[in-house]
Amino acid sequence: MTLLVDGKAIPMNSFTQEIMEKVVSGVAESLRGVDPQWKRMVVEVERDDRAR
Repeated sequence: MTLLVDGKAIPMNSFTQEIMEKVVSGVAESLRGVDPQWKRMVVEVERDDRAR
C-alpha cells in the first residue's frame, strides 16, 4: 500500500496501511466487473476546488 499526495509518498504505519487497503479494496470489490483475484489497483482522486 502506497499513498502519494501530489507526488509525495506519505508514510503510514502497518495499522493505517491495513485499514486503507481493506476500505479501498472492499469498495472496489463490491463493484460489478472487478475480478476478485485482482493483483494491482490504482485509485486517483483529484480535489474539486469548488468543494472547499
